[in-house]
Amino acid sequence: MTKQQRLVLFIAILASFVAFLDGSVVGVALPSISEQLGGGLLTQQWVNDAYLITLGTLILTAGSLSDIFGRKTILSIGLYGFLVASILCAIAPTDLFLIISRGLQGIAGALLVPSSLALIISTFSGQAQSKAIGTWTAWTGIAFVIGPLVGGLLVDFASWRWVFAINVIPIAIALWFVRSLAVSADKPQHKNVDVLGIILGIVALGGIVYALIEQGNYGWHSPQIYGTFALGVIAMSAFLFHEHRTPYPMLPLRLFKVQNFSVGNLATFFIYAALSLQGFLLVIFLQQTADFSALAAGLASVPITIILFILSPRFGALSGKYGPRWFMALGPIVSGLGVLLLLGVNLPVQYWTQLLPGILLFGLGLSATVAPLTSAILGSIQPSQAGIGSAINNAVARIAGLLAIAAIGIFIGHSVSLQGFHQGLLLCAGLLIAGGIIAAIGIENRSVKAPVNPN
Repeated sequence: MTKQQRLVLFIAILASFVAFLDGSVVGVALPSISEQLGGGLLTQQWVNDAYLITLGTLILTAGSLSDIFGRKTILSIGLYGFLVASILCAIAPTDLFLIISRGLQGIAGALLVPSSLALIISTFSGQAQSKAIGTWTAWTGIAFVIGPLVGGLLVDFASWRWVFAINVIPIAIALWFVRSLAVSADKPQHKNVDVLGIILGIVALGGIVYALIEQGNYGWHSPQIYGTFALGVIAMSAFLFHEHRTPYPMLPLRLFKVQNFSVGNLATFFIYAALSLQGFLLVIFLQQTADFSALAAGLASVPITIILFILSPRFGALSGKYGPRWFMALGPIVSGLGVLLLLGVNLPVQYWTQLLPGILLFGLGLSATVAPLTSAILGSIQPSQAGIGSAINNAVARIAGLLAIAAIGIFIGHSVSLQGFHQGLLLCAGLLIAGGIIAAIGIENRSVKAPVNPN
């Protein structure tokens, strides 16, 4: 690995680490946030989902901008934006101010993930690329899983506000090293931004998510709920129609003609919906029902972090050698079995006998899944499309988590009781196993490198 490759990998990991960390670190802080700012489960859902709405909606735009104006430029803008938004979250005086600031944080986060992963795709090739993606995936996966631990430490020993303020340190380090990054902007074929697509995407996602979250308060019979849901569905239909016809789409639908790309993203939807839901349910259940401290709730998932750190790069390398299909198939199923083991949890919760076995099995399956999944999807398209390709995959993952958390009230009610926790786990296990079956049926072990017209 050359000096420039090491620098690219370090910056890509650090930038994405912050974005992924803030997608999960807030979970363990939600009880403290709602206790201080009010709002109960509704505030908890919106603080979580405001970030995911803007991240999921705008990440496609960010991927296109990354390919048009250059990965280094978009990455730098995202880092500065994330810094400002994190400070606003840390000083939020009300729940509404925090929710709006989380939305701004999601906008900046959308600029970080596709540009950082696109840097890796354009810098590495062959098995080295698969291994680099595995390393990137390990660290971003760790960020996603270690979030509850970091949040627990900060909530118990300082304040939930430090969950956001702590972002200043890694962002400052990333900005320092970005200056040394010798990456010039790719020569664009066009500089057209799909403004209508952005607007339709925001209305579609916002309408659907608002209805899913607020239906518990107003009921599906309320015009406020079925009206916004219908508006979201109509906007989504208009979005897909527009993307099919516009010469410069935010979402190039022709990429989905590539089998590994389309099947991989479908599997991503199921797998990451389960991953987000499992993390959301576990930290809230352990604190609000099982009487764990914020730190103890965060520590519960540490074994997953350790397993990801050790095994993800190895599974990424093995996927590059043998192909991703069976890693993607068996990994989610193993994770699903781990989630089913958590059904043995009862009150009072015994960590070592009730939680740990399922958590270990879940982590093993996850480590076998994430790097091969990313490699299969991005290895099937041209390197010049890496920005939009990684943006689509990350958008699918974030939107899946967003919709799963928004809809969880339909399955478990207004609180994460023991019964609700078990019902949520059954849903998580079903999603994971479905993702594995989809991969087993549809993923091919050969990379599809034929050029794909993104328009």
